[in-house]
Amino acid sequence: MEVVESPDQSEPMEVQPQNGCKHYKRNCKLVAPCCNKAYPCRFCHDEDNENHAINRKLVKEVVCIQCDTRQITATQCAKCELPFGNYVCLICNLFDLEDRKQFHCEDCGMCRVGGRDNYYHCKTCDICLPIKLKNSHKCIEKVAHDNCAVCLEDLHSSRIPSHIPPCGHLIHTSCYDQLHRNGHYACPLCGASMMDMTPLWQQMDEEIASTPMPEEYRTVSLCVLCKDCHKESKVLYHIIGLKCEHCGSYNTCRVKDPNCPESTGSTEDESSGGDLSEEEDDDETLTLTITNQAQANGAS
Repeated sequence: MEVVESPDQSEPMEVQPQNGCKHYKRNCKLVAPCCNKAYPCRFCHDEDNENHAINRKLVKEVVCIQCDTRQITATQCAKCELPFGNYVCLICNLFDLEDRKQFHCEDCGMCRVGGRDNYYHCKTCDICLPIKLKNSHKCIEKVAHDNCAVCLEDLHSSRIPSHIPPCGHLIHTSCYDQLHRNGHYACPLCGASMMDMTPLWQQMDEEIASTPMPEEYRTVSLCVLCKDCHKESKVLYHIIGLKCEHCGSYNTCRVKDPNCPESTGSTEDESSGGDLSEEEDDDETLTLTITNQAQANGAS
C-alpha cells in the first residue's frame, strides 16, 4: 500500500478495499483522527465504536479505494486521479457518488439534500425546511438541536427527514409513521394532537349523546385543560371523555383550580359523588388517552 505524506500522520495503515457502504456510495474512506482507522463513513465509525463519535470536520485524510493511497482530503485521488464523489464538500468531508441534490448550508453548518432552491433556513428553529412551510409552521427556539422524542437520536444532523406537527416539536418522519401505525396521535413531548382529530371528536360526540350518564353523575362538573388550545374550561363529567368547550377537542386533562369547583350539583347518592372526588383527588392529572380511544373506535 502506498502512503502519501500528510500532516499529523502517525504510521502507515493497512486498508481493506471496500466499495462504499450502506450509508454512502463513495470512492474513498475517511481516516478517523480519533483512532487513526479508515472507515467508509462517519456512521460506520460510530457503529463500530460505542465509546466515542467521529467529528467529520476534523478529518484530514482519506484512503482511495482503488489504489489504497492515504492522502490529504481532496476531490480526487492524488495518485490515480479517481474522483472520490460526484458531490464533494471539503467542509463537511462529504463524498457522495449519488445525486441527491446535495447543498451545503452555512447556517446549519452542514450539507443537506433535496436542492437548495426547495429549502430555506429557519433562523428560529435553526434547520432547513421546505419553502412551503416558511409561513405555516410554529417556530420553537433551536428545536432542531433536540433529540427525537421517540428514538432519542439526534435531529439536526440526522439523515432521516423530520416531521413537524402543529405543536412545532420535530420528530423523525419514520418515528411519526410508527406512532401513527400503532394508534398514537399525541405529541410525545407536549401531548398536543399531531393531526386533525375532528372525525374522532365527532364520533365521540355521537357516543356521548347516545350514552347518558347515571342520574347521580349528570350534574357533576370538572375543570379541564385542553392540550390542543391550552385553555381551561369547566365541563360536565362523562366516562367517555371530557370535551374542551373552546375548541371541541377531547385531548384534555383534569386540573385543579380554586376558582373552578371540582364538582357541582346535587346527587342522590352523596357517597358516589364523594368517591369520584376522592378517586381523582391527588396531585396527578386525569388524562384522556386519545390513543386508546382512537384504537377502540377504529380510527385510522
